[in-house]
Order: sequence, then C-alpha cells, then structure tokens
Amino acid sequence: MKQTAQIIPSYTGDTSGVCSALYELGGLIVMHDAAGCNATYSAFDEPRWYTQESLVFVSGLTEMEAVLGDDQRLIEDTVAAAQKFQPAFIALVGSPIPTVTAVDFPAIAREIEQLTKIPTMGFNATGMASYVSGAGMAFEGLAKKFVLPQVPKTQAVTVNILGVTPLDFSINGADQALKAVLQAQGLTVQSSWAMGETLSNIKQAAGAKVNLVVSATGLAAAKVLAQKFEIPYVVGLPYGPAMAQQLAAMLIQTSQDHQNRIFCQAVPASDTVIIGESVAALSLAKALAATTDFKATVLCPVDTFPELLTAGCIKARDEAELKPYLQQATTIIADPLYQPICPPKARFIPLPQEAFSGRIYRQAIPELVKGFTTFRRNFGL
Repeated sequence: MKQTAQIIPSYTGDTSGVCSALYELGGLIVMHDAAGCNATYSAFDEPRWYTQESLVFVSGLTEMEAVLGDDQRLIEDTVAAAQKFQPAFIALVGSPIPTVTAVDFPAIAREIEQLTKIPTMGFNATGMASYVSGAGMAFEGLAKKFVLPQVPKTQAVTVNILGVTPLDFSINGADQALKAVLQAQGLTVQSSWAMGETLSNIKQAAGAKVNLVVSATGLAAAKVLAQKFEIPYVVGLPYGPAMAQQLAAMLIQTSQDHQNRIFCQAVPASDTVIIGESVAALSLAKALAATTDFKATVLCPVDTFPELLTAGCIKARDEAELKPYLQQATTIIADPLYQPICPPKARFIPLPQEAFSGRIYRQAIPELVKGFTTFRRNFGL
C-alpha cells in the first residue's frame, strides 16, 4: 500500500504549482481539465485568489473531447480569450485527464503562438507530481523564453531570487523580507521569481551576477540561467541574522568565482526530524544547528534534486516511508496535519505549510527570514 495516504493529505499538485509560479506576471493561464483542478486551485492552493486578479481559466474538457482527442476547441477558446484580454503571455497547463490521452501541450502552444503572436508555453503537468515539479517547470519556462540576452551588468552584486511562491512562503511577507535582508547585506535584488514581481523585471534577469535559489522550485531555472548566461547560483535561505551574513558572503564569493554552491547543508541527527520542502527544511536545520546546536535530519516528502539529498536530507514520499523515521524521533518539526502519524511520546513543534494544509493554519505560518529568532524562542529551541 505504498503511495497511499491513510491519514495525512497530499501536497499541492504540479498543475497548481505552474499557476502559482505565473500568477502575478500578467499571463493567460489555461488549465486543460473538466473543471475540478481549477476549483481545487482557487479554493485551497491559491491564497491570492480573493485579493489579486489573475487570468486563470479552465478549458471545461468534455468526455467526448477527451475520448476523441479533439484539441480544436481548446485552441479556439484560448485564442478568443487572448484576443479579448491581450495577456503578456499564454500558459497551457496539463492535468490528469489530458495526461491519460497524451495531449501534446508544447505542440498546441506553438500553434496558438502562431495564431495570436503572443508568447505561449505548454506544460505537461500531470496532476500526479507535487507543486515543486509544476512551479519548477514554470520558472524554467520563463528562463528559457523570456530572459533577454546582453543585459548590462552593474558594479553592484546583483541577485535574482528564484523560487518564491505562496505554496512555500505563504502571504505573510516572506517575499519582501527576503529582499530586505539581502539589501541590508549590501546586495541588489535584480528580480524575484515570482511573488511581488513583474514580467518586465524577470526579462532583465541576465543582468544579475548571481542567483539565490530559495526553494527547489527555482533550481531548474537557475541551471538554465547558468547555462545560457553564465550566472552561478547559491541554494539556501537566510534564516536569522547570522545565516544572512554567511549567505551574503557566499553570494559575493560565488559571483566572483562562478562556483555553484549549496548553502543549506544540515548536520543529521537520528532523534530529531524536520518534515518539509528540501531547501526550506535544510535551511531551518542549518540555522538551528548554528544557533542552538539543535541538529536534525530533514525528511523531504516532495520533489527535489539529487544534489540536495545530502546526509541530512532523506526523500520520504508517503506514510509508509515516513513512519520508521518518526517512530525513532523525540522531536518533530512539521505541519500540524502530520501530528496524527507521529508518536505521542515525541515533542511536536508545528510549522504549517500552505502547500500541505492550505488555509487551515495560514494565520499561524511564521515568517522565518526575519522572524527566525522569535520562532526559536517561542518553542524553546
């Protein structure tokens, strides 16, 4: 019964991940689905839905269209919507049904781009992978299609922040805190992908000297920017003043020697675990170890990259894989919805994540970039 969740919910899917990454950039986003994925996204996965407008549509895929493979209505409806709204770009996003019928989204995207003369991307999301995969595809698509070459660089150490979505950072000000912390260390933020950002700024991303990857969703884009524009990257988050200084120093060094670096490397411990997205959880483990000698092993239940699966980070996708580690733990830091599968004897420290528990604990999601010390003290760490 592996890959079956008896108690805990699933993470946000890749379809919603694409939409979350592109939400604020002025595009027309079309989920190709009967309607269920759009309802899930708007009700549970997108905290900006009621406060910030975005052109997110669903195609209304019918049973006959799915069976017969008729893509013409999707093309015609998308073209009509594009002509009406004149978006900056168009994004077509897959879901479970078109995955089964093998819809070729990149091919349809090329046809729509020819008809509308509007840049169009097609993403083969399946609805079966996590939001990390979907948002990663979206950021990678932006890096390949929109970033302009030959953007002049300044004397300042300029940084692109890659991988900022509310699925990892919620809407508690973490996106602005990231910019403020880097600026306080003497760095200049070129662009932030993609909360609180515009497509025009992202197009100028090649002017940066280094990329900061703050979640696994941004690593694929970082690799594209490294290959196309020779911009090196650092992976990690600045939790707390000491980590901010160390990370800034690493960013400056990386901008000079062009060696990609992983900042978020944790020292593992057998009796303490943190469950969450790899970059955020590893950064938290590193910050706790540096300030309190509190060592922890990270259990990553969502998609990530091999280079992040160090000794301190273990891939554990489902309840069957998680439970052996949890049974040995004396302290567990995780979203509150994990508590039912944790042993009663273990100390449980809640750390909600939007991509797992949605809006249930949104008001309790801490902003850890500037608020790390408060979080640590609140739980006696």
